[in-house]
Amino acid sequence: MINSLTDLDTLIAQGAVLVFIETLEDSRILNHVEALARERQTPLFTWNATGALTCLTQLDQQPQIKDIKEALSYVKSDIHAGLVVILDPQPHLKDPAVLRLLIDLAEDAHGQLRTVILVGDHLELPDHLKRVGKYFTPPLPDSELIREIYYEEVYRWLWEDRGRKFIKPGDMEDKLVRHLAGLNEEDVRRLMAESIRDDGRLTLIDLKRILNFKRENSGKDGLIEFVIETQGLDLVGGLNHLKQWLELRRATFTGERADQGIDPPKGLLLLGVQGTGKSLAAKAVAGSWHVPLMRLDFGNLYSKWLGESEHNLKEALRQAEAMAPCVLWIDEIEKSVANGSGDADGGVSHRILGSLLTWMNERHAKVFLVATANDVSRLPPELLRKGRFDEIFFVDLPSQAVRQDIFAIHLGKRNLDPRFFDLSQLSRASEGFSGSEIEQVVIDGMYRALSERENPGTDHMLKELSVTRPLSVVMHEQIASLRAWASGRTVPAD
Repeated sequence: MINSLTDLDTLIAQGAVLVFIETLEDSRILNHVEALARERQTPLFTWNATGALTCLTQLDQQPQIKDIKEALSYVKSDIHAGLVVILDPQPHLKDPAVLRLLIDLAEDAHGQLRTVILVGDHLELPDHLKRVGKYFTPPLPDSELIREIYYEEVYRWLWEDRGRKFIKPGDMEDKLVRHLAGLNEEDVRRLMAESIRDDGRLTLIDLKRILNFKRENSGKDGLIEFVIETQGLDLVGGLNHLKQWLELRRATFTGERADQGIDPPKGLLLLGVQGTGKSLAAKAVAGSWHVPLMRLDFGNLYSKWLGESEHNLKEALRQAEAMAPCVLWIDEIEKSVANGSGDADGGVSHRILGSLLTWMNERHAKVFLVATANDVSRLPPELLRKGRFDEIFFVDLPSQAVRQDIFAIHLGKRNLDPRFFDLSQLSRASEGFSGSEIEQVVIDGMYRALSERENPGTDHMLKELSVTRPLSVVMHEQIASLRAWASGRTVPAD
């Protein structure tokens, strides 16, 4: 079995005296540390909120201390070598006495061969405790480990009953491995066992079960939103360059084609005029690639507690990675990481931006980031530099031909046959209108027809166009400035 916790072994071997592990897989960590302790023939002590300080490797050495302060005092005075795992420490980390004992354990460790490991799903640590310990994040299983778990579960199922037969899954095996990406090892093993044991084969039902599990376990805390309504790029008017760019990268991202040596696409920034379909395009990327769409709203991340906002971002990004392969959509990103906004909030925005940039550079999960922005002047330069996004596209106001397509799309959505409308005349009359403004014209035209007790027609739409002042007129100077900046710096989306 592949050891995915070798970095934890290295920390312990190097003599780390205090290790912090944020994970939901406490049993996996404990089992691994116990195996390591037996291999090294060193004692292992554990403490949890419902039990007591207990030695798992030497049955004759059982302190049985329930109070955590007394347990830590015992560790400090009586355990000079070995491993100590503290489970469920979070409620006690606000107790000054507990914090002092942990700091003393770390600072008075000269000559000791002892490692204390704190394990919890959400460790809120004060700065003075962080500086004396080491963080460790258990890695998510890669495709090689997931495939090994698959073989183990198949063999285990066959071994239980020699008369069983497992039907070879063909390409369903690769699909199952891709769908399980982003989950922790315990969840991978459980879902894999369920898929194999229900009928001895892998089917689309198993893939749906895995996707439903991901959906149900994402966004429960409100940090990230699972977007149900997605659509294909065919329902987005124009943006032909963007559509071609996405189509070239679709198979590589989804895993349909394994291109050796080609990195999967990481993401793009859609910059442009309001209402030109940037958010619609973000939804369409997920719909056309047939992957989940997650929406990250930075407003849900901010907290009054020091350090909590950064933790919320890391947790939201972890949830997105658990849905991989998926699209992560950040709408109007300039409102969240605006240039210069960090001074007004005590530096929270700067730290949030730093955490986001680090994740963008270092992530390995197939999470395709689609960010939209209307005001480039508010975007920090470090977000725009080459390499953060695969490409920056500028979404301008639609051309006459594209406006004709947009009218057809929105009429069709409302059960109106575009063939009965003069689309050419409508597209000419809507010069300077954005896609969302055209949609509103169609809606208002239908209301106008209803008030006149007539079937909606070209004249009703033309009347609405004549009384509407588009954003290109109302905010002419700002749009001209945005176009001037984008010229030569971005790729036209159409």
